[in-house]
Amino acid sequence: MTRWRIIIDGPADGCRNMAVDRAILAAHAEGQAPPTLRLYRFAPPTVSIGRFQNIADVDVEYCREHGIGICRRPTGGRGVLHDDELTYSIVAGVADGLPRGVRESYRYLSGALAEAYRALGVDATLTARDRGSRGGACYLHATGADLSLGAAKLSGSAQVWDGDSCLQHGSFVITRDVHREAQAFMLDDAARDALGRSTATIADATGRRPGDDEIAAALIAATRSVLGAQTVRGDLSNAERAFARSAAGEYRIGT
Repeated sequence: MTRWRIIIDGPADGCRNMAVDRAILAAHAEGQAPPTLRLYRFAPPTVSIGRFQNIADVDVEYCREHGIGICRRPTGGRGVLHDDELTYSIVAGVADGLPRGVRESYRYLSGALAEAYRALGVDATLTARDRGSRGGACYLHATGADLSLGAAKLSGSAQVWDGDSCLQHGSFVITRDVHREAQAFMLDDAARDALGRSTATIADATGRRPGDDEIAAALIAATRSVLGAQTVRGDLSNAERAFARSAAGEYRIGT
């Protein structure tokens, strides 16, 4: 069994969260860190935009007025409002059993994510086909990298590779404020309605809101059973902390 490190962090702002994920990836790529599952929240609620996404997709003034942070992710994809959710990041590589290639690695890791959702009472499946509409919000689009509940998008993921090492992160969304998300991404009425119709949350599916500890336990158990991992609670190394401190500014949006 491969030994995985589990890091459960407290809430932090978007720039720090993205810098920590990137620090773990850099350390893993250098052979200085084991495969790692990290769980965390964003405080304040934060819009993250994809690595190559235009900030024009975001209503910066609305976010500023409503206390919503903005950051850029090291991964690709469209914008996400991180609000009532538990966010995960996974750093692993080919040497840990991760298949080489984006689609294959998404499918491999999604097996563990889907198992965690099922443990929470949500019948999650890998999205069968790409679908979506125009707009800068990630949850208006669904791809084979996502999980669905029936026809509704449940969870999206994004990746970046460093050599043979991969960072994938995504969210376990507990509830969604469709109005707030639509305002943040300047969606028109039709797109806002589509966002409400075409997405699902844990609370939608189960009629309850699990605590962070319950979600974390489900994902850690799935990491063991599906990925064959031996999990050990751990923390960042001093080198990872230093990298994260120096890199945080890279993810700040200059507005």
